[in-house]
Amino acid sequence: MDVFYRLAPFIQDFIYANKWEELRGNQIAACEVIFDSDDNLLLSSGTASGKTEAAFLPILTDLYNHPSRSVGVIYISPLKALINDQFKRLEQMLLDSNIPVTKWHGDASQTKKNKLVKNPEGLLQITPESLEGLISNKRGACLSLFSDLRYVIIDEVHYFMRGVRGLQLLCVLERLTNLTGVNPRRVGLSATLGDVTLAENWLNTGTNRVCASPIINEGKKRVKLHIERFVNYAEERDLVEVNGSGHIVNVDSGDSGTREHYEYLFKQTLDQKTIIFTNSREETEYVIAHLREIAIQNKAPDVYRVHHGNVSALLRENTEDEMKSADEKIVTGATVTLELGIDIGSLDQAVQVGAPLNVSSFAQRLGRCGRRGQVPQLLFTFVESIRINSDDILGPINWEFIRTIAIIELYLRVHWLEPIPPQNHAYNLLYHQTMSCLKSNGEMSAAGLASTMLSLGCFSHIPQEDFRFLLSHLLEINQLERTEHGGLMIGREGEKVVNSHKFLTVFMAPEYLLVKDENRTIGTVDRIYPVGIRFALAGLTWETVAVNEKSKVIFVKQVPGISLVDWNVDFEAELHTVLVQKLREILKNDDPFPYCSIRCQERLAEIRYITRNSGILDQLVTPLSDKKYAVFPWVGTRQIMTLNYALRERKIKSKLPWITCIYLEVIFDGTAAELAAIIDEILHSHLDLYSLPLPDKAQVLGKYNEFIPYPLLRKQFIEDYLDFQGLKMGMKREMK
Repeated sequence: MDVFYRLAPFIQDFIYANKWEELRGNQIAACEVIFDSDDNLLLSSGTASGKTEAAFLPILTDLYNHPSRSVGVIYISPLKALINDQFKRLEQMLLDSNIPVTKWHGDASQTKKNKLVKNPEGLLQITPESLEGLISNKRGACLSLFSDLRYVIIDEVHYFMRGVRGLQLLCVLERLTNLTGVNPRRVGLSATLGDVTLAENWLNTGTNRVCASPIINEGKKRVKLHIERFVNYAEERDLVEVNGSGHIVNVDSGDSGTREHYEYLFKQTLDQKTIIFTNSREETEYVIAHLREIAIQNKAPDVYRVHHGNVSALLRENTEDEMKSADEKIVTGATVTLELGIDIGSLDQAVQVGAPLNVSSFAQRLGRCGRRGQVPQLLFTFVESIRINSDDILGPINWEFIRTIAIIELYLRVHWLEPIPPQNHAYNLLYHQTMSCLKSNGEMSAAGLASTMLSLGCFSHIPQEDFRFLLSHLLEINQLERTEHGGLMIGREGEKVVNSHKFLTVFMAPEYLLVKDENRTIGTVDRIYPVGIRFALAGLTWETVAVNEKSKVIFVKQVPGISLVDWNVDFEAELHTVLVQKLREILKNDDPFPYCSIRCQERLAEIRYITRNSGILDQLVTPLSDKKYAVFPWVGTRQIMTLNYALRERKIKSKLPWITCIYLEVIFDGTAAELAAIIDEILHSHLDLYSLPLPDKAQVLGKYNEFIPYPLLRKQFIEDYLDFQGLKMGMKREMK
């Protein structure tokens, strides 16, 4: 039978009403998996390819034909904004279905939440943190809420897989299964996945099911790409280095290259609905402020908006609504907040200022344009300042520029994406889930607690002795305490943690101050700006008029002009070996890359000339000056850090000049050949990672690390971050 005729009548009516000409390939495939198997389902296809409908059409049909005795479907999203966006679409689809849909997050109606608890049914939209809150604080309610749960839909799977929130989600879902005794099918949705097998394994965790991943041939897609470059020529005293990246900019924002860049962006985005992506909130604010100034000078309409995590939710939602409307060609500066699948309608183009952080980020940003039949159009821009008469042989190399070309080539030519790094020893999450479990269950025996925690799929690599060590430490610091019956319960200090409104989140976030213009919330900043100081937020300039430190509120008034705001570091970036080796391949070959402008072609030729004559492409060790060498192993960040510590173990001074640097800077008394021989010896040794001279407090950053004994944090760093085998394999390939 045709899949369409297997769908519920209200869905058929919805399809007719919306004038769909046919079901898409992924929608047909999803229906076949849901209707004809008991498998989990992973749907991976481009943005605006109908993935969400592909999941909901058969699932809602099943719920319509076989009503559940509780909430039948949970839809889980990383963003409240995505939930709100999907809620509007689902409400329309479900009008004639008698299947209610309920939002459950911090801003959702408490009345409707209470109604669902009293009469659990239909579809629940929720974030991982709110689901954690339910299972921790309303254990009894969960038994009735989810007693007949059939499906869990996880949106933006690629996002969850790369962070600790994803591990938290998997733990909570397993705990929910253990509590209710039901084992719902999981459906994962993603626009950007590399190794599908990794995603299948992630989605299957704790379900004892196999996962179907229908491969849909979407056909070859055209992409319009262009890279443009702008140059400031300046004296060295006028230059500053950005975040240790080696990327040098002029401190005078009025320099000719910078001015030309903003004028170019203004012209390229004029009457074009555009997202301008940057890699920091500061840069987003600065770019939009300059574009607004140029628009005023040219008497052009103010269509410029800012969208990032520190802009108030109301202003972000207004921006999303404006972008969705076809009336105005809105130009929005954004960071990662618009990478995910919030519906903003069709875009004319996206712009990336500087290099994307990695291939996965590029794929997400490319996916935001080219919706609804359009050809994706992505523009890259660079502004760099050139040191005059620099003595540093590597200084003139713009690694960010070459990395951009490598990212484009890896994704568009071979569709490669970074694999998910290991997270097998997330002790901070183990602490969090232990405390959450005790909050939910009350007193538990140590053996029962260990059995509950270590049976969760995310903790399968953690031995019992590590958990015993953690529990002993938590008892010592009063996070836990023993009961008179010998059981464990939350201790005096632990109560302060679990009763905090911040307990449900496992990601790190700084303390923010609210910024208000009278009674209107503009957003947040992470430091106090004293009275009279001006700063940028939400694309406008504000001046502080009063500060209430106790309430953590800064009162402001809007003022003209351009200003800056300084947040703490936005991101942690690392490079994969495949990407680094692509950089080397680009520098060794003579491919022209037609999407590069003439100025970019000239710059590429110049960098190729420098790298080929310096010797760094073919020799492991290159002299920089007396006793200073550059070591180019052409491996990723984790692997080069492993070599860095191995050299330090041999009393050789070594450092990574900045986090995304692809070479080590080494101080060594011997010759280049002698240093190369030592590295070769390291590669052929049985390196004991636990003997390396790691810095004090070396750890994988994570919330709740303060409660974890340092030996466990060090073990996590060694096991989940350092990579000696990857170093050997990567260098072996390069030395062939």
